[in-house]
Order: sequence, then C-alpha cells, then structure tokens
Amino acid sequence: MTMFAKLSADANNTSARLAGIGLMLLGVWLFSFGDALGKHLVATYAVGQLLLLRSIASLSLMGPSIWRNRASFHQLERPWLQLVRVTVSSMEVAAFFWASVYLPLADIITFYLASPIFVTAGSAIFLKEQVGWRRWTAVGVGFCGVLIALQPSSQSLSWPALIALAGSASFAALMLITRSLRRTPDVVLASSQFASTLVLGAMLTPFGWITPAPQDLGLFMLAGCISIGALLSVNRSLILAPASVVVPYQYSMIIWAVIFGYVVFGDVPSLATLIGAAIIIGAGFYIFLRERAVLRSEQPVVPPPA
Repeated sequence: MTMFAKLSADANNTSARLAGIGLMLLGVWLFSFGDALGKHLVATYAVGQLLLLRSIASLSLMGPSIWRNRASFHQLERPWLQLVRVTVSSMEVAAFFWASVYLPLADIITFYLASPIFVTAGSAIFLKEQVGWRRWTAVGVGFCGVLIALQPSSQSLSWPALIALAGSASFAALMLITRSLRRTPDVVLASSQFASTLVLGAMLTPFGWITPAPQDLGLFMLAGCISIGALLSVNRSLILAPASVVVPYQYSMIIWAVIFGYVVFGDVPSLATLIGAAIIIGAGFYIFLRERAVLRSEQPVVPPPA
C-alpha cells in the first residue's frame, strides 16, 4: 500500500500521467487474470459464492492496512458519492461474472471494451476534462479494432449480453466516480469496494452454496489477492491521471483475452483477432505519444542562465 501512496498526483505532471498509464496497464493485466480465474470458478460455484469468498480473502489480506488507516474512514469526502461508487462497483462485478456463466469470455470483453467510449464522453461532460478530436479518433479506432478482433457472436442480443452491457456501463461509471474522488486514500477506495461486494455475495450465497474443495479454496484466495492488486493499480491510476487519458488503455484487455483464452480455455486466436489486436495496440500507442507531446508543449520553457 505504501508503494502506491508514494505515487502522488502532486508529482511532476508528465511523470504522474505516465505512471498512471503504467498502473492502468498493470491493473488491466491483473483484472484479466482474475476474470479468467473467476470464469473457471463459476463453472462450478455460484456467482454469489465467488463474490463472498473472494471478498473475504481480499479484506483479510488488507486487514493490517485497514487498521493502520482506520482514521481515514471517519473523514470521507462526499460520503453519498462513496456509497454510489461501491454500489456501482458491486453491480459491475456481479454483472461480469453472471454474464460469464452464459457467454464466452471474448464476448463479454467485447461489451466491456465499450467502456472507454463511455468514459471519454463522461469525462468531458461530468469531469470537464479536455478531450480533443485526436483522442476521440484514437478511441474510436481502438473500438473498431475490438469489433474486428472479437466479432461478437449471434448471442449479442440475448439477455446475458444485456447484462454484460450493463456491467460495461457500470464499469465506466465506476471509473468516472473514482476519478472525482481522487483525494480518497487507496485503502479506503479498495476496501469499501470489497466490503460492498461481500454484502452482495452474502445476500446471494444461500442460493446454490457448494462446499469448496481444498484446492478451490486456494483459488478463491488467489482471486482475492489478484483483486487487491488490480483495484489498487486502477484506482491509483485514476488519481494520477485524467480518466480520458488512462482508460483507453483498457483496450489492452484484448491482448490478455487472446493469451488467457488460449492457455486456460484452449481458444486459438483467429487472423481477425490478431489484426484487431494490432489496431488496438496502435491506437493506444498513438494516445501515449500524443499525451507526451501535449505535456511537453505545456511545460514552461526556462531560459538558460545569463
């Protein structure tokens, strides 16, 4: 937790934004790993049971940090917005794993990768962030790459797909709210999300509880550990940099979807997937280069000493 706290939004603007991009990429990788693990678990266990056991594992691991920072929980900025945030977070997690029971992982990610579009629009409307036409174009190109790569199936209009789409919209709302609450400590942001998910999981668990096998308990613990790293990375990323800058890097999910799909579920990527992935990488790299150029132009020129 200390490592993340050292990365401050008050640091050099260029360094902060680049660190935010790096943390978003790390968080996306961790989320992708956790999503594949969660899809594996919900093939046997109910979604509520996954939410409950994963949250218990996460909060147990975060216990010492929560205790050290307990005073922060009594001085929350905009408590009502904090409540909205954890509610939206729980809805998003439940929607993702519920949809994963019925849909292939690639189809779900197709809907979730619409979230950068929602965030880019929302950051301009609600957070008053400057979003130029070049970034809008890059985000649009990246989304076209997603469609080329994943080619949504004929199930795209089914009710599980609508659940996935609702999860995507919830995820975008979560990113925007987290950015607006960037003065809230990381431990508060992450632990409150786990606590809210635990409550939802406890409400759903009585419906379909299966006693986990010993090896699966280890997987639930691993899922909790991965969730901590993913949330801390993404939350700190949104503290360091504008949402419209870092969220488009969520398109890198397609890269990990190809890798985890092949390694875990035996899915062999098609030529269209590889072409789409190349387009996505190119769009993300363009946003990165454009951001560096803008930051350099904004830095004042210091004349040399006489």
